Amino acid sequence: MDIIFHYPPELMSLLIETIPRLCRAKSDVLLFFQGAGVGHVVTKDLAERVDEDRDSITKYEMVRTVLTRLNERGEHTLRERREVLKRVTEFEDFSTCWPADQLEAKGLVAEVRRVVGVKDSFTRMHQEREAERQKHLAAQRERVAKTQRRRDEMGAVRDDLFALFSEQDRQKRGKALEQVLGRLFHTAGIRVREPFCVTGDEGEGVIEQLDGVVALDGEYYLAEMKWREKPLGRLEVSDHLVRVFGRGQARGVLISASGFTGPALTVCKESLSRTVVVLCKLEEIVKLLEQEGDLQQFLRSKIEAAIIDKNPMYEPLR
Repeated sequence: MDIIFHYPPELMSLLIETIPRLCRAKSDVLLFFQGAGVGHVVTKDLAERVDEDRDSITKYEMVRTVLTRLNERGEHTLRERREVLKRVTEFEDFSTCWPADQLEAKGLVAEVRRVVGVKDSFTRMHQEREAERQKHLAAQRERVAKTQRRRDEMGAVRDDLFALFSEQDRQKRGKALEQVLGRLFHTAGIRVREPFCVTGDEGEGVIEQLDGVVALDGEYYLAEMKWREKPLGRLEVSDHLVRVFGRGQARGVLISASGFTGPALTVCKESLSRTVVVLCKLEEIVKLLEQEGDLQQFLRSKIEAAIIDKNPMYEPLR
């Protein structure tokens, strides 16, 4: 409970016992509350009773009445309740009290300070727990939002990929496929280097043209994407393998919209003794997108099969 927003019973009782001892006269009680910013509307009837018949009301009754009214007004008198507590806990000149009340007033002020300190500690603990809970909720909302953004982005990639199946221009379709798959890898959190050319010395021109490089788990994979009418054969996959072998520690990924011939699979399997080569059909990517699968885990499964089972064409979604 916020001890400022509402005085709890223990603190209320202490204040009712303490404030009258800090004030010698009933008029001093009114001045105490006035100094704390308590409006005239709260103390008007009490002031009138003091003026008309001083003996009809005690200092304790006056304090109880004012504090009760402040409590009942809730948020509207938050500032006044805070100031009342501040004036009590910071009270130091007990010479203004009646001599008989001074020692007891000192003890009561000390007790108010102790209670406020304990209550404030619980309040701070509660606030810290609430802040931690809000932080956790914010992180959870961000995770949900991130997941939704990823799902939306994957949905856009899927739609753009499906649209390519109606594209008749082979060159245009091939370029679009590179872009779509690049977005797919990026959305899945896989670092991708865009298509680039390798040129030779002056006059040699372009030596190689690569569709891209994929970085996964600290390894680099030269990526090639082909959309042909017929399955890729030995010669076509060998061209890509030559590029991979020419880079020492590089590995290879070859994606085909039309699949692979038997001889192509054989040469890739033989190449596993030199490096990791992973083959993938475009229909596997389509199926992965339809199932909203994890591309990183999908590739790791294929890489594991290539390394352990010497199977470059493992299909984890079957």
